[in-house]
Amino acid sequence: MLATNRCELLDSNVAKRLVEIGLSASNPPRCRQRADYSESVPESTALWPDPLPALAASDSAQTSTSLLPLKLEPEVDPFYLFACYLEWERREDPGAAWELIAAANSSNGDTRAHARSLLAASRHLGGGLGQLSPSPSASRPKRLSPPETEMRTPYGLEVVEDCTECVDTKTGFFCGFDEPVLQALNQVSHRSTLPAGAILFVEGQSPRGIFIICSGKVNLSTTSREGKILILKTSEAGEALGLSAAISGMGYEATAETATPCQLNFVDRKHLLELMQSHAEIGLHTAQALSRDFHAAYRDIHDLVLTRSSAGKLARLLLSQAPDVETDETRIPSSMTHEEMAQRIGASRETVTRLLSDLKRKQLIRLEGPTMVIRNRTALEALAV
Repeated sequence: MLATNRCELLDSNVAKRLVEIGLSASNPPRCRQRADYSESVPESTALWPDPLPALAASDSAQTSTSLLPLKLEPEVDPFYLFACYLEWERREDPGAAWELIAAANSSNGDTRAHARSLLAASRHLGGGLGQLSPSPSASRPKRLSPPETEMRTPYGLEVVEDCTECVDTKTGFFCGFDEPVLQALNQVSHRSTLPAGAILFVEGQSPRGIFIICSGKVNLSTTSREGKILILKTSEAGEALGLSAAISGMGYEATAETATPCQLNFVDRKHLLELMQSHAEIGLHTAQALSRDFHAAYRDIHDLVLTRSSAGKLARLLLSQAPDVETDETRIPSSMTHEEMAQRIGASRETVTRLLSDLKRKQLIRLEGPTMVIRNRTALEALAV
Protein backbone atom coordinates (compact mmCIF):
# COMPACT_ATOMS: atom_id res chain seq x y z
CA MET A 1 0.00 0.00 0.00
CA LEU A 2 1.07 3.57 -0.63
CA ALA A 3 1.40 5.13 2.80
CA THR A 4 1.90 8.90 3.15
CA ASN A 5 0.56 11.75 5.17
CA ARG A 6 -0.76 13.66 2.16
CA CYS A 7 -1.19 13.43 -1.58
CA GLU A 8 2.05 14.32 -3.34
CA LEU A 9 3.96 13.54 -6.49
CA LEU A 10 5.95 10.38 -6.51
CA ASP A 11 9.74 10.59 -6.70
CA SER A 12 11.68 9.15 -9.62
CA ASN A 13 12.61 5.90 -7.88
CA VAL A 14 9.01 5.05 -7.14
CA ALA A 15 7.95 6.12 -10.63
CA LYS A 16 10.34 3.58 -12.16
CA ARG A 17 8.81 0.84 -10.10
CA LEU A 18 5.32 1.89 -11.19
CA VAL A 19 6.35 1.68 -14.83
CA GLU A 20 7.25 -1.94 -14.27
CA ILE A 21 3.67 -2.76 -13.20
CA GLY A 22 2.08 -0.91 -16.11
CA LEU A 23 1.42 2.60 -14.76
CA SER A 24 2.51 5.72 -16.59
CA ALA A 25 5.31 7.63 -14.87
CA SER A 26 4.75 10.80 -16.84
CA ASN A 27 1.13 11.11 -15.66
CA PRO A 28 1.05 10.04 -12.02
CA PRO A 29 -2.40 8.75 -11.03
CA ARG A 30 -4.66 10.71 -8.84
CA CYS A 31 -5.02 9.64 -5.26
CA ARG A 32 -8.17 9.02 -3.31
CA GLN A 33 -8.37 8.37 0.36
CA ARG A 34 -9.76 5.02 1.42
CA ALA A 35 -11.80 6.73 4.11
CA ASP A 36 -13.80 8.63 1.45
CA TYR A 37 -14.10 5.51 -0.66
CA SER A 38 -15.42 3.36 2.16
CA GLU A 39 -18.06 5.94 2.98
CA SER A 40 -19.45 6.22 -0.55
CA VAL A 41 -19.29 2.59 -1.74
CA PRO A 42 -20.17 -0.45 0.42
CA GLU A 43 -17.59 -3.19 0.65
CA SER A 44 -19.96 -5.78 -0.88
CA THR A 45 -20.42 -3.69 -4.02
CA ALA A 46 -16.96 -2.15 -4.32
CA LEU A 47 -15.78 -1.93 -7.90
CA TRP A 48 -12.13 -1.14 -7.19
CA PRO A 49 -9.38 -3.67 -7.99
CA ASP A 50 -7.19 -5.27 -5.39
CA PRO A 51 -4.56 -2.83 -4.04
CA LEU A 52 -1.10 -2.82 -5.49
CA PRO A 53 1.71 -4.50 -3.62
CA ALA A 54 2.87 -2.44 -0.72
CA LEU A 55 5.42 0.21 -1.57
CA ALA A 56 6.99 1.52 1.59
CA ALA A 57 7.69 5.21 1.39
CA SER A 58 9.11 5.23 4.86
CA ASP A 59 9.85 2.51 7.39
CA SER A 60 8.58 4.66 10.21
CA ALA A 61 5.46 5.96 8.43
CA GLN A 62 2.36 5.23 10.55
CA THR A 63 -0.96 6.78 9.51
CA SER A 64 -4.62 5.83 9.52
CA THR A 65 -5.24 7.10 5.98
CA SER A 66 -4.39 4.95 2.88
CA LEU A 67 -4.64 5.94 -0.71
CA LEU A 68 -5.75 3.82 -3.71
CA PRO A 69 -5.14 4.52 -7.39
CA LEU A 70 -8.26 5.07 -9.51
CA LYS A 71 -8.78 2.71 -12.46
CA LEU A 72 -11.41 3.50 -15.15
CA GLU A 73 -13.53 0.45 -16.01
CA PRO A 74 -14.12 -0.43 -19.67
CA GLU A 75 -17.53 0.40 -21.14
CA VAL A 76 -20.09 -2.43 -21.19
CA ASP A 77 -21.77 -3.07 -24.51
CA PRO A 78 -25.15 -1.23 -24.47
CA PHE A 79 -26.74 -4.08 -26.42
CA TYR A 80 -25.73 -6.50 -23.69
CA LEU A 81 -27.35 -4.26 -21.09
CA PHE A 82 -30.51 -4.06 -23.18
CA ALA A 83 -30.57 -7.86 -23.47
CA CYS A 84 -30.29 -8.10 -19.67
CA TYR A 85 -33.17 -5.63 -19.39
CA LEU A 86 -35.37 -7.79 -21.65
CA GLU A 87 -34.52 -10.95 -19.69
CA TRP A 88 -35.51 -9.23 -16.47
CA GLU A 89 -38.73 -7.79 -17.83
CA ARG A 90 -39.96 -10.89 -19.67
CA ARG A 91 -38.60 -13.79 -17.61
CA GLU A 92 -37.81 -11.99 -14.32
CA ASP A 93 -34.28 -13.41 -14.36
CA PRO A 94 -32.55 -12.22 -11.15
CA GLY A 95 -29.12 -12.68 -12.71
CA ALA A 96 -29.94 -10.16 -15.43
CA ALA A 97 -31.21 -7.73 -12.78
CA TRP A 98 -27.95 -7.91 -10.85
CA GLU A 99 -26.01 -7.25 -14.06
CA LEU A 100 -27.96 -4.02 -14.56
CA ILE A 101 -27.52 -2.97 -10.94
CA ALA A 102 -23.78 -3.61 -11.07
CA ALA A 103 -23.52 -1.61 -14.31
CA ALA A 104 -25.49 1.23 -12.69
CA ASN A 105 -22.67 1.57 -10.12
CA SER A 106 -19.90 1.39 -12.71
CA SER A 107 -17.15 3.99 -12.77
CA ASN A 108 -17.63 4.27 -16.52
CA GLY A 109 -19.97 7.18 -17.19
CA ASP A 110 -21.55 5.78 -20.36
CA THR A 111 -22.17 2.35 -18.84
CA ARG A 112 -23.63 3.92 -15.74
CA ALA A 113 -25.95 6.16 -17.77
CA HIS A 114 -27.21 3.28 -19.96
CA ALA A 115 -27.86 0.99 -16.99
CA ARG A 116 -29.66 3.63 -14.95
CA SER A 117 -31.92 4.60 -17.82
CA LEU A 118 -32.92 0.95 -18.29
CA LEU A 119 -33.53 0.48 -14.58
CA ALA A 120 -35.62 3.62 -14.48
CA ALA A 121 -37.83 2.23 -17.28
CA SER A 122 -38.27 -1.16 -15.59
CA ARG A 123 -41.76 -2.13 -14.51
CA HIS A 124 -40.26 -3.89 -11.48
CA LEU A 125 -38.77 -0.70 -10.07
CA GLY A 126 -40.87 2.03 -11.61
CA GLY A 127 -38.23 4.63 -10.72
CA GLY A 128 -38.28 3.49 -7.11
CA LEU A 129 -34.48 3.59 -6.59
CA GLY A 130 -33.38 6.83 -5.05
CA GLN A 131 -30.25 7.15 -7.12
CA LEU A 132 -32.06 6.55 -10.41
CA SER A 133 -34.08 9.05 -12.34
CA PRO A 134 -37.81 8.30 -12.18
CA SER A 135 -39.39 6.55 -15.14
CA PRO A 136 -41.60 8.74 -17.34
CA SER A 137 -44.30 6.11 -17.11
CA ALA A 138 -44.14 6.07 -13.31
CA SER A 139 -45.48 9.62 -13.05
CA ARG A 140 -48.51 8.82 -15.18
CA PRO A 141 -51.65 8.10 -13.19
CA LYS A 142 -52.89 4.53 -13.37
CA ARG A 143 -55.90 4.00 -15.54
CA LEU A 144 -58.81 2.99 -13.38
CA SER A 145 -61.11 0.26 -14.64
CA PRO A 146 -64.67 1.43 -15.26
CA PRO A 147 -67.07 0.54 -12.47
CA GLU A 148 -69.32 -2.42 -13.07
CA THR A 149 -72.80 -1.29 -13.91
CA GLU A 150 -74.34 -4.73 -13.40
CA MET A 151 -73.53 -7.36 -10.83
CA ARG A 152 -72.31 -10.66 -12.26
CA THR A 153 -74.78 -13.52 -11.92
CA PRO A 154 -74.02 -17.22 -11.29
CA TYR A 155 -73.30 -19.33 -14.40
CA GLY A 156 -73.99 -16.39 -16.71
CA LEU A 157 -77.77 -16.57 -16.18
CA GLU A 158 -80.03 -13.55 -16.04
CA VAL A 159 -81.47 -14.07 -12.57
CA VAL A 160 -85.01 -12.77 -12.00
CA GLU A 161 -85.77 -12.09 -8.34
CA ASP A 162 -89.45 -11.18 -8.80
CA CYS A 163 -91.83 -13.17 -11.00
CA THR A 164 -93.93 -10.06 -11.63
CA GLU A 165 -90.94 -8.41 -13.32
CA CYS A 166 -90.10 -11.36 -15.58
CA VAL A 167 -90.26 -10.52 -19.30
CA ASP A 168 -89.36 -13.98 -20.62
CA THR A 169 -92.82 -15.46 -20.18
CA LYS A 170 -94.16 -16.89 -23.44
CA THR A 171 -97.35 -18.58 -24.57
CA GLY A 172 -97.65 -22.04 -23.04
CA PHE A 173 -95.52 -21.26 -19.96
CA PHE A 174 -96.98 -22.72 -16.78
CA CYS A 175 -96.34 -19.41 -14.98
CA GLY A 176 -98.09 -17.29 -17.61
CA PHE A 177 -100.74 -16.01 -15.18
CA ASP A 178 -102.46 -12.67 -14.81
CA GLU A 179 -100.78 -10.20 -12.48
CA PRO A 180 -102.87 -10.85 -9.31
CA VAL A 181 -102.33 -14.63 -9.63
CA LEU A 182 -98.65 -14.14 -10.43
CA GLN A 183 -98.22 -12.04 -7.29
CA ALA A 184 -99.80 -14.81 -5.20
CA LEU A 185 -97.47 -17.38 -6.77
CA ASN A 186 -94.47 -15.10 -6.25
CA GLN A 187 -95.13 -14.88 -2.50
CA VAL A 188 -94.83 -18.66 -2.00
CA SER A 189 -92.00 -19.31 -4.49
CA HIS A 190 -88.40 -20.05 -3.51
CA ARG A 191 -85.90 -19.14 -6.25
CA SER A 192 -82.57 -20.90 -6.73
CA THR A 193 -79.79 -21.12 -9.31
CA LEU A 194 -78.16 -24.51 -9.89
CA PRO A 195 -75.29 -25.77 -12.09
CA ALA A 196 -75.54 -28.59 -14.59
CA GLY A 197 -75.69 -32.04 -13.00
CA ALA A 198 -77.76 -31.04 -9.95
CA ILE A 199 -80.44 -33.52 -8.83
CA LEU A 200 -83.84 -31.93 -8.17
CA PHE A 201 -85.64 -35.10 -7.11
CA VAL A 202 -85.22 -38.84 -7.46
CA GLU A 203 -87.55 -41.45 -8.88
CA GLY A 204 -89.82 -42.83 -6.11
CA GLN A 205 -89.11 -39.97 -3.68
CA SER A 206 -92.05 -38.53 -1.74
CA PRO A 207 -93.20 -35.31 -3.42
CA ARG A 208 -92.19 -32.09 -1.70
CA GLY A 209 -93.54 -29.76 -4.37
CA ILE A 210 -93.00 -28.66 -7.96
CA PHE A 211 -90.12 -26.97 -9.76
CA ILE A 212 -90.90 -24.31 -12.39
CA ILE A 213 -88.03 -23.88 -14.87
CA CYS A 214 -87.27 -20.19 -15.40
CA SER A 215 -84.24 -20.82 -17.65
CA GLY A 216 -82.14 -23.82 -18.66
CA LYS A 217 -82.91 -27.48 -19.39
CA VAL A 218 -83.64 -30.47 -17.14
CA ASN A 219 -83.45 -34.16 -18.09
CA LEU A 220 -86.10 -36.58 -16.80
CA SER A 221 -84.83 -40.17 -16.65
CA THR A 222 -85.66 -43.59 -15.24
CA THR A 223 -83.29 -46.36 -14.16
CA SER A 224 -83.67 -50.12 -14.29
CA ARG A 225 -82.61 -52.50 -11.54
CA GLU A 226 -79.46 -53.29 -13.52
CA GLY A 227 -78.54 -49.59 -13.54
CA LYS A 228 -79.45 -48.92 -17.17
CA ILE A 229 -80.55 -45.30 -17.64
CA LEU A 230 -83.24 -44.19 -20.08
CA ILE A 231 -83.76 -40.44 -20.63
CA LEU A 232 -87.48 -39.92 -21.07
CA LYS A 233 -87.61 -36.22 -21.80
CA THR A 234 -85.74 -32.92 -21.72
CA SER A 235 -87.84 -30.19 -20.14
CA GLU A 236 -87.19 -26.55 -21.00
CA ALA A 237 -88.05 -23.09 -19.66
CA GLY A 238 -91.69 -22.58 -18.75
CA GLU A 239 -92.41 -26.21 -17.77
CA ALA A 240 -93.34 -27.44 -14.29
CA LEU A 241 -91.69 -30.61 -12.98
CA GLY A 242 -93.34 -33.02 -10.54
CA LEU A 243 -96.92 -31.82 -11.06
CA SER A 244 -98.50 -35.28 -11.16
CA ALA A 245 -96.70 -36.49 -8.02
CA ALA A 246 -97.41 -33.27 -6.10
CA ILE A 247 -101.15 -33.46 -6.83
CA SER A 248 -101.57 -37.20 -6.26
CA GLY A 249 -99.21 -37.41 -3.29
CA MET A 250 -97.43 -40.43 -4.81
CA GLY A 251 -93.71 -40.69 -5.45
CA TYR A 252 -92.00 -38.87 -8.33
CA GLU A 253 -92.23 -40.85 -11.57
CA ALA A 254 -88.73 -39.99 -12.78
CA THR A 255 -85.41 -38.48 -11.71
CA ALA A 256 -84.88 -34.81 -12.58
CA GLU A 257 -81.29 -33.67 -13.26
CA THR A 258 -80.25 -30.29 -14.65
CA ALA A 259 -78.70 -30.61 -18.12
CA THR A 260 -77.52 -26.98 -18.15
CA PRO A 261 -77.23 -24.25 -15.50
CA CYS A 262 -80.80 -23.44 -14.48
CA GLN A 263 -82.82 -20.94 -12.52
CA LEU A 264 -85.77 -22.60 -10.81
CA ASN A 265 -88.79 -21.62 -8.72
CA PHE A 266 -89.85 -24.14 -6.08
CA VAL A 267 -93.42 -24.22 -4.75
CA ASP A 268 -94.10 -26.69 -1.95
CA ARG A 269 -97.05 -29.07 -2.21
CA LYS A 270 -99.16 -27.43 0.50
CA HIS A 271 -99.07 -23.96 -1.09
CA LEU A 272 -99.63 -25.43 -4.57
CA LEU A 273 -102.87 -27.12 -3.51
CA GLU A 274 -104.02 -23.94 -1.77
CA LEU A 275 -103.35 -21.86 -4.90
CA MET A 276 -105.24 -24.35 -7.06
CA GLN A 277 -108.27 -24.05 -4.77
CA SER A 278 -108.21 -20.24 -4.58
CA HIS A 279 -107.23 -19.45 -8.18
CA ALA A 280 -108.98 -21.26 -11.03
CA GLU A 281 -106.35 -20.06 -13.50
CA ILE A 282 -103.65 -22.09 -11.75
CA GLY A 283 -105.88 -25.17 -11.82
CA LEU A 284 -106.46 -24.70 -15.56
CA HIS A 285 -102.74 -24.37 -16.31
CA THR A 286 -102.05 -27.46 -14.20
CA ALA A 287 -104.58 -29.51 -16.18
CA GLN A 288 -103.10 -28.32 -19.48
CA ALA A 289 -99.57 -29.22 -18.37
CA LEU A 290 -100.65 -32.70 -17.27
CA SER A 291 -102.45 -33.22 -20.59
CA ARG A 292 -99.30 -32.32 -22.54
CA ASP A 293 -97.25 -34.73 -20.43
CA PHE A 294 -99.82 -37.49 -21.01
CA HIS A 295 -99.72 -36.96 -24.77
CA ALA A 296 -95.90 -36.90 -24.83
CA ALA A 297 -95.76 -40.16 -22.83
CA TYR A 298 -97.93 -41.97 -25.38
CA ARG A 299 -95.81 -40.65 -28.26
CA ASP A 300 -92.59 -41.77 -26.58
CA ILE A 301 -94.02 -45.25 -25.94
CA HIS A 302 -94.88 -45.51 -29.62
CA ASP A 303 -91.42 -44.42 -30.70
CA LEU A 304 -89.54 -46.69 -28.31
CA VAL A 305 -91.64 -49.84 -28.52
CA LEU A 306 -93.03 -49.92 -32.05
CA THR A 307 -89.91 -48.77 -33.86
CA ARG A 308 -88.30 -51.96 -35.17
CA SER A 309 -84.59 -51.19 -35.00
CA SER A 310 -82.08 -49.11 -33.08
CA ALA A 311 -81.19 -47.37 -36.36
CA GLY A 312 -84.81 -46.21 -36.69
CA LYS A 313 -84.82 -44.94 -33.09
CA LEU A 314 -81.60 -43.01 -33.68
CA ALA A 315 -82.94 -41.53 -36.92
CA ARG A 316 -86.09 -40.41 -35.09
CA LEU A 317 -83.98 -38.86 -32.34
CA LEU A 318 -81.90 -36.88 -34.85
CA LEU A 319 -85.02 -35.68 -36.64
CA SER A 320 -86.55 -34.53 -33.34
CA GLN A 321 -83.53 -32.29 -32.75
CA ALA A 322 -83.73 -30.73 -36.24
CA PRO A 323 -85.89 -27.66 -36.95
CA ASP A 324 -88.96 -28.15 -39.15
CA VAL A 325 -87.49 -26.33 -42.14
CA GLU A 326 -87.58 -27.74 -45.65
CA THR A 327 -84.02 -27.29 -46.87
CA ASP A 328 -81.51 -29.43 -48.70
CA GLU A 329 -79.34 -29.74 -45.60
CA THR A 330 -80.37 -29.32 -41.96
CA ARG A 331 -77.77 -28.32 -39.38
CA ILE A 332 -78.11 -29.56 -35.80
CA PRO A 333 -75.87 -28.29 -32.98
CA SER A 334 -74.59 -31.62 -31.65
CA SER A 335 -74.86 -31.02 -27.91
CA MET A 336 -75.54 -34.68 -27.06
CA THR A 337 -72.77 -37.20 -26.51
CA HIS A 338 -72.94 -40.77 -27.80
CA GLU A 339 -73.68 -41.90 -24.24
CA GLU A 340 -76.65 -39.53 -23.96
CA MET A 341 -77.97 -40.62 -27.36
CA ALA A 342 -77.77 -44.22 -26.19
CA GLN A 343 -79.69 -43.38 -23.02
CA ARG A 344 -82.41 -41.72 -25.08
CA ILE A 345 -83.02 -44.64 -27.46
CA GLY A 346 -82.38 -47.47 -24.97
CA ALA A 347 -79.19 -48.77 -26.60
CA SER A 348 -75.52 -49.01 -25.74
CA ARG A 349 -72.93 -46.36 -26.51
CA GLU A 350 -71.05 -48.74 -28.83
CA THR A 351 -74.27 -49.31 -30.81
CA VAL A 352 -74.80 -45.57 -31.27
CA THR A 353 -71.21 -45.06 -32.44
CA ARG A 354 -71.59 -47.85 -35.00
CA LEU A 355 -74.95 -46.52 -36.24
CA LEU A 356 -73.61 -43.00 -36.70
CA SER A 357 -70.69 -44.38 -38.72
CA ASP A 358 -73.17 -46.25 -40.94
CA LEU A 359 -75.22 -43.10 -41.50
CA LYS A 360 -72.09 -41.17 -42.46
CA ARG A 361 -70.99 -43.91 -44.84
CA LYS A 362 -74.42 -43.84 -46.52
CA GLN A 363 -74.06 -40.04 -46.80
CA LEU A 364 -77.20 -39.38 -44.80
CA ILE A 365 -75.36 -37.20 -42.28
CA ARG A 366 -71.95 -35.59 -41.85
CA LEU A 367 -70.13 -33.89 -39.00
CA GLU A 368 -68.66 -30.40 -39.15
CA GLY A 369 -66.94 -30.02 -35.80
CA PRO A 370 -69.63 -29.83 -33.10
CA THR A 371 -72.40 -29.51 -35.73
CA MET A 372 -74.23 -32.43 -37.33
CA VAL A 373 -75.60 -31.89 -40.83
CA ILE A 374 -78.52 -33.99 -42.14
CA ARG A 375 -77.75 -34.36 -45.83
CA ASN A 376 -80.77 -36.49 -46.83
CA ARG A 377 -83.77 -35.78 -44.63
CA THR A 378 -86.16 -37.88 -46.73
CA ALA A 379 -84.04 -41.01 -46.40
CA LEU A 380 -83.65 -40.44 -42.66
CA GLU A 381 -87.44 -40.09 -42.26
CA ALA A 382 -87.95 -43.35 -44.17
CA LEU A 383 -85.52 -45.06 -41.82
CA ALA A 384 -87.39 -43.75 -38.77
CA VAL A 385 -90.76 -45.24 -39.79
